[in-house]
Amino acid sequence: MKQLLLILFIFCSNLAAVGQDVLKGKVVDENFQPIPFVDIFLRGQDNQYRVRSDANGDYILNLENGSYRVIYAATGYEKKEVFLTVKKGENIQNVQLFPMRIQDIDGVEISGSKKNPGREIILKVVRRKDSLDFNQYAHQCDVYIKATEKIQRLEQEPKERSFRKKKQEEEPKDSVTKDKSLELLRNFNMIEVGLERSYAPYNKVREVRNAFEQRGARRNYLYFTTTAKSNFNFFKNTLFLDDLNESPIPSPISTVGVLSYKYKLVEVIEKDSIKTFKIEIKARSSATSTLSGFIYVQDQTWMVEKLQLTLSGGNLYMYDYFTIEQDFDLSRDTVCVLMQQTMNYGVSHKESIHQCRTIVKYSNYNFNVNFPPKYFGNEVAITTQEAYERDTTYWNAARPEPLTPEELEYVRKRDSIYTLVHSEGYLDSIDSIANRITYVDVLLNGIDFINRDKGRQWVLGSLAAAIQPVYIAGPRVGEMLWWDKKWENEKRLDTYTHLHYGFLNQDIKGRVSARYLYDPFKTVRIGAAVSHDYGVIRSNDGVTNMILRENFIEKTTLSVYHNYELINGMMFNVELNFTERRSVAEGTKFIEDFDEVLDNKPPASFDTYQAFMSKIHLSYTPFQKYMREPNRKVILGSRWPTVYMYWEKGIPTLFGSDVNHDYLLFGLRQSFKISTFGTSSYHVKSGRFLNTKVLREIDYKYHRRSDPIYLTNPLTGYQDLDTSLPTLNWYFESHFIHHFNGALLNKVPFMKRLRVTSVAGGGYLYVPEHKWTHYEMFAGIERVFKLKKQRFRLGLYYVASDGNQIKARSTVRISMNFLDPEDMTFWY
Repeated sequence: MKQLLLILFIFCSNLAAVGQDVLKGKVVDENFQPIPFVDIFLRGQDNQYRVRSDANGDYILNLENGSYRVIYAATGYEKKEVFLTVKKGENIQNVQLFPMRIQDIDGVEISGSKKNPGREIILKVVRRKDSLDFNQYAHQCDVYIKATEKIQRLEQEPKERSFRKKKQEEEPKDSVTKDKSLELLRNFNMIEVGLERSYAPYNKVREVRNAFEQRGARRNYLYFTTTAKSNFNFFKNTLFLDDLNESPIPSPISTVGVLSYKYKLVEVIEKDSIKTFKIEIKARSSATSTLSGFIYVQDQTWMVEKLQLTLSGGNLYMYDYFTIEQDFDLSRDTVCVLMQQTMNYGVSHKESIHQCRTIVKYSNYNFNVNFPPKYFGNEVAITTQEAYERDTTYWNAARPEPLTPEELEYVRKRDSIYTLVHSEGYLDSIDSIANRITYVDVLLNGIDFINRDKGRQWVLGSLAAAIQPVYIAGPRVGEMLWWDKKWENEKRLDTYTHLHYGFLNQDIKGRVSARYLYDPFKTVRIGAAVSHDYGVIRSNDGVTNMILRENFIEKTTLSVYHNYELINGMMFNVELNFTERRSVAEGTKFIEDFDEVLDNKPPASFDTYQAFMSKIHLSYTPFQKYMREPNRKVILGSRWPTVYMYWEKGIPTLFGSDVNHDYLLFGLRQSFKISTFGTSSYHVKSGRFLNTKVLREIDYKYHRRSDPIYLTNPLTGYQDLDTSLPTLNWYFESHFIHHFNGALLNKVPFMKRLRVTSVAGGGYLYVPEHKWTHYEMFAGIERVFKLKKQRFRLGLYYVASDGNQIKARSTVRISMNFLDPEDMTFWY
């Protein structure tokens, strides 16, 4: 069992390349694009010699010296067998697979005695889909995007009592804030974008936004305000919509799609002696197919006129529903040129319903373009400063079609009060409403003081956050205060102050910090902090061990840091801090009522000493895609892993420092999708102390003990490690998790309706100095819930572990994982 667990995990985390004799390569399609999830195995051998390509089509297979017949197989593609000889060392074998022939696809489905006309028509489209796709040619075009959001308020905002003795309706009756016509402004958001889009095969995109206007709230649910993130090209076998859907989507007009969907001819439309077939599609398997709707195909030419498709809500990150309609221009007779995309989508909450619509119009296509070398790169979109300065006259001329009456009324009202709503008096009136203090704010939420005119905000912590009834040295009470200032050029300064008083020891402790973002585009930030508080010896430990008295010390620290992006994707962070560390063994009073339950031991006893430390963190993500705004950078991600290095130096003598050590750490992490099979993430790292001349216990590096019930982040810790291991020499640590995104459980119809998905993963730890080997695997189910406007995922897991220091055992874990609305990803 031990060997099997270890082999499975190392395979899943792509670590099999450590062998001496390796067969590796890339599997691509007819257009030399990578094919994910390809089965690679040996003829006549068992599953010991079977692997699958990753999201980039790469594979690694460990083989002994000799000759083999290697088979490459993927859904929708012709199987390929390659005879090759594996020699000592690394052997490269790249393979190209071609779509299955139509007659082969025909044999997959038995339609009965009657032929399926809809399917026959789609097969004709599939025969020439590559020639129909206008994206096979380099081109430029103009794009206009209009995205609108209507908000329906389901409940009136409750009247709240104010600690300030004044009426809520202080504003005059004719105040602009009380104008009923402003309900439209309050419940409507709108974004208009004008851009020039450049494209070259395959998937090279660059857009220049020359006009951008956002009316309404900055935070909204509007989608597809740029063409650089997602590409709805249904002429490709698979669509990767990472900012919309959990799993890739098989296209219904592809060789893969013919095996994934059912087709039915529902109507024949005749216009100007030209017949158009309306074909209904339904998913053949709910596990992998997430589309339903209609495809309109022109007779004889078999060109696609229109697509009307709906995405299954079960795999959508944020929205409850999403539909897309595409209209094509067929006048060129040989290709289907996209002219318009219309997306309808939305989300419902207890207090509001958000209905959104995005219309994208493409015009002025130029297929006779020759892009200069290096025209396409990691910078996929640019927004000029002039884009934000366009006036009403420009938009009236630039819009390809007039606004609807409701949109026109909204724009008219918005523009007519632009000067007013940006005046100091209006902003003060809005702030006076937002700054009212309520019982809920004081008790739970905290108190905000906003000054929109000056871009400043104060936040005072709530009473619930101020009281700490359970603490290492007795109950404490204190207040937290945040101050934030943001300029129009995106520069930002914020401060944080937290002071608290301990009743048992009658002492005051706290922290004051400040940071300044002075180059938003390169994320250049400086910061400083001063603190006098309790600290912990083992900061990276299980929750139940963190509260033990033996883990605490007292320290006073001054720290400064500087973060900087050296080149695109490479972040450099440096920190200096000087700390005086003191024992709490003498002179500190503790509450001892729960010592037996917690198995509390006396705190560590040591002489007071000083530590001057430098910490350097360098990370690099190759080929990181991004969008350039006038003053900031929007990161879109990369298909490559992130590699990082961390160096910690205990500097002796300087400022009376009593430490002298060097610690070096290397790591690698990545997340990637494996076609329709789900999303995998891995994290591997190793480190050691290079110098331990004066190494204090608090500077040891520990492998985190597991929490008793809660699932530790699978990419940073283990679920059933019962010992905190301090390490001085090299160790090897690896983590892996795979979310199937419905690929398994969606095959059970009622499970898909429940939106329950499956997950699996594991971890491996090898610490030679302790002769310690630990490995574990887990599997579980998860479901996404809505709490007001926040999405979170609950999970239940079964964990099995083994190692050379424990007997094989199992346990159960639970988790709560929140969705980051900025990049549409969960913590893990």
